[in-house]
Amino acid sequence: MPPDFDAAFRDRLADLFAWRRDVRRFRGDPVDETVLSTCLALASLAPSVGNSQPWRFVRVADRSRRAAVVESFARCNIAACASYADERRDLYASLKLEGLREAPVHLAVFCDEATETGYGLGRETMPEMLRYSAVTAVHTFWLAARAHGLGVGWVSILEPEEVTRLVDVPAAWRLVAYLCVGHPVEEHRDPELVRHGWQGPSPISARLTER
Repeated sequence: MPPDFDAAFRDRLADLFAWRRDVRRFRGDPVDETVLSTCLALASLAPSVGNSQPWRFVRVADRSRRAAVVESFARCNIAACASYADERRDLYASLKLEGLREAPVHLAVFCDEATETGYGLGRETMPEMLRYSAVTAVHTFWLAARAHGLGVGWVSILEPEEVTRLVDVPAAWRLVAYLCVGHPVEEHRDPELVRHGWQGPSPISARLTER
């Protein structure tokens, strides 16, 4: 018999979705290894095209590699800041956009585009579904981490090729996400970019269009 997902559970699930936030401010205390393993195991329950399960999580623990990732962010961040003008550039420069130095856990998430699992089912016409499948694993991990009291920050202001080289993974792996994981310094329900004035609040909408 399937479990009974009653109204109380659905309310709690809605809370989990609402409190899943991109975290940039982490405490320095370590993450419990059992909790981290549990969250990674739950991530493996994510849907994937043809049951290919193409996600590959790589824990980046080496200090020199982590320092090089920070340097990559710094280069990209300078370039991104320069792409704005006047007040918007100043506001961008004031934002904290990563927790790379503080987060106790770094996870580089790749899509294995050469995987034979699933025998290519569902990918012939939309090969990008492999990467989309890896993204579902990232989101599943994120929700699991939040449910265990951890914060996750997704850092995209990086050089994908450089990070791939630094981590030294197979050539067929493509970087999908670089995650900072740890205990958050503070908890907020609203997005940080809204809270710090980068953009206004967006209405909750499924953005459903009929044709």
